[in-house]
Amino acid sequence: MPEGPSLVILRERAESLAGLKVLEASGNTKQDLLRLPGSRLKSVRTWGKHFLLDFGDFAVRIHMLMFGSYCIDERKEDKTPRLSRRFTRKRELNFYSCSVKFIDEPLDDAYDWAADVMADEWDPKAARRKLKAMPDTICADALLEQDVFAGVGNIIKNEVLHRIRVHPQTRIGDLPSRKLTELIVQAREYSFDFYEWKKEFTLRQHWQVHAKKTCPRDGTPLSFCRHLGKKERRAFWCDTCQRFYGEGEPPPLPAPKPTTRRLGRR
Repeated sequence: MPEGPSLVILRERAESLAGLKVLEASGNTKQDLLRLPGSRLKSVRTWGKHFLLDFGDFAVRIHMLMFGSYCIDERKEDKTPRLSRRFTRKRELNFYSCSVKFIDEPLDDAYDWAADVMADEWDPKAARRKLKAMPDTICADALLEQDVFAGVGNIIKNEVLHRIRVHPQTRIGDLPSRKLTELIVQAREYSFDFYEWKKEFTLRQHWQVHAKKTCPRDGTPLSFCRHLGKKERRAFWCDTCQRFYGEGEPPPLPAPKPTTRRLGRR
């Protein structure tokens, strides 16, 4: 699933479409595409993992889900777009394997821009208040709460917790004040690092624990859980340098879920 920084890169690539009029809209979405032809694109915006095309009196929200992709001024010959728009000046924008939704209320009413970790309006004090209201939530889940950290995904979560040396099962209420501050600060700072590395095509080279086997700080084999916390997302961490804050030992890890295999037709 693309995380917030990747959507910012998409926004930058698509900003030149602003001001153009939609000539034709098609795709296999169930949304009413007849609303689009004749509409002029006012601006291109993002909120967390949402890509937003603002037409003034309505907007189109694109969520990439797990395997979404896009093409600007070209298209994939082997796939049908979920949403395809042809603009004036021979421009086009195509999305695949994503969720499409129309938003009829003003975007400033629909979104809390202060929750977006990459937005100029980002408000760390508001994030702190929200976290204080969820003391029993483990850090691994808290970082994925889009109402608190819009744009943070699983890669950023794993890397931030390693960067600040906090065990993913630590409850928010057990974090010392300085560590809570570090979590909030690094959720934003790592997102901008992610953005720069993604543009350089070096993101994977900078991963410290995500999808890795050994901690680069101390050489300890990393721990792994495929379905950690209520969010049930993959977690990678080091039991040596990432401290568990709280009484006793970290809770037992959930038992692995059985995997299902699709049987081919005979």
